[in-house]
Amino acid sequence: MEERADDPRVWRAPSIIDVAREAGVSAQTVSRVANGMDIVRPTTRDKVLAAMDRLGYRPNSAARALKSGRFRTLGVIMSGLSSYGNMRTLEAIANEAAKEGYSLTLTPLWTIAKAGFSGAFARLADQAVDGVLVVLEAHELHESDLERVAGMPTVVVTAGDSHPYPSIDIDQTQGARLATEHLLELGHDTVWHIRGPEDSYSADDRAASWAATLRAHGREVPPVIPGDWSTASGYAAGRQLAADPTVTAVFAANDEMALGAMRALREAGRGVPESVSVVGFDNMGMAADFQPPLTTVHQFFDRVGTAAVGMLIDQIEHRRRTPPGLVGTALVTRASTAPPPATQPPR
Repeated sequence: MEERADDPRVWRAPSIIDVAREAGVSAQTVSRVANGMDIVRPTTRDKVLAAMDRLGYRPNSAARALKSGRFRTLGVIMSGLSSYGNMRTLEAIANEAAKEGYSLTLTPLWTIAKAGFSGAFARLADQAVDGVLVVLEAHELHESDLERVAGMPTVVVTAGDSHPYPSIDIDQTQGARLATEHLLELGHDTVWHIRGPEDSYSADDRAASWAATLRAHGREVPPVIPGDWSTASGYAAGRQLAADPTVTAVFAANDEMALGAMRALREAGRGVPESVSVVGFDNMGMAADFQPPLTTVHQFFDRVGTAAVGMLIDQIEHRRRTPPGLVGTALVTRASTAPPPATQPPR
């Protein structure tokens, strides 16, 4: 049997007319209260608000947006949703947006080729957002890919500096320097590096800083060992490094690769840190539970997400463009690092 629109079994959202009837006022008065106008007497406003609560009425945000020109919605274009850093950043973005009274519309970007980015931006524009946060890091993103955002408030997170838009990022250079210097200060002659993917800005910055730190200390720069952020690639790199008895210190560009490398080293009879010290990057929640607990670089993803939302809202509400910013890192020292074997104190 077909259900009629006026059938009481068919739920519908309460309307402004329903609220007016419940409160005993005109629909125009309800509209004024819903839009925060101060020309309604306090006793009448209280009566209307009470009626809204009883009926579960919510003002039509789309209609208010047409009047104000604001949708109270931020768009997010993000690649690599499965990565630890991006998920932590997205969590911080969502929390800060909610705190500031904005909702989010997320568009995952499975490919960051130009057509993919353009399509993602077009979808967000159709959904009426006030501004866009672009969370990408791969090299395929160029200034031409961001041409569509002209006139739209935009902040770019961790996507290099080849664009003219306000941006915020982790200080990758500082983090890699801290990791490398820690191992040198323990007495290791040099540090080997398992880098991230070739198309990653973050991996580029960490590898460049590792090499620059070694040169600044007058140390040999070993060949880079390629990786792809995965535990499997770290394991393959660890097997390669374990075969070289001169290797005593390894800096992996993320914690997952460090985990894989430590497993390969142990399997080859190279104890961590008795034979080889290992440092990671990220400080994942489980890093302290690795065996041994992992020395790593802590990235403040929460600060990045919070700052990105603040920068975007500054553009939307105050037309103010914040200069590019960097969020610092911190070295977290645990049991995976020690002096090299020849200099370790007797146990």
